[in-house]
Amino acid sequence: MNEKTSGIGERIGHHAAVPSYAKSLDGPVWFNAVLTPHRSLSPVGFTILMSVLAMISFTAGMFFVMHGAWPVFGFFGLDVGLVYFAFKLNYRSGRIAEKILLDQDSLTVARHYPGGQVKSWKFEPYWVQVLMLAPRGRDPVLTLRSHGKDLVIAAFLTVPERQEVADALLEALRRRAMDVEPS
Repeated sequence: MNEKTSGIGERIGHHAAVPSYAKSLDGPVWFNAVLTPHRSLSPVGFTILMSVLAMISFTAGMFFVMHGAWPVFGFFGLDVGLVYFAFKLNYRSGRIAEKILLDQDSLTVARHYPGGQVKSWKFEPYWVQVLMLAPRGRDPVLTLRSHGKDLVIAAFLTVPERQEVADALLEALRRRAMDVEPS
């Protein structure tokens, strides 16, 4: 699952590049990741899928028109339009990103929403807990906890990918606490 990138760090699944070492103006960066959802259908694949669906719907619609059931043709067009709209909504939600940065002073999570809004949270690295919590009957969620408040992160990743992010973040927090140079 881990695939190395060219000397920058490691890639978690298909979703998060974690540079192993970087310097900021304030000192070392212990952890730096950008998490994004995986989309298995490329734009070219989407175009092909919609073209095939449109051709099938048009052909089936023409069959009904030729047999006198012309109102059915419109429903086939409506099907194609609804599938197109559903995919566009799905692609829009796929533009969310979470940036996680651990430097000498803080652990910062910035969530970038598809509409351009950004919401940020800062944690004191000494007090933050990284937990994989499993609500009853649901998949475990990656949670940052500090001073009685929880923040769920990486909700769009698979459970193994969340665990990889949690492990990497815990290791970075441990190394920072021990004041070991980032590797």
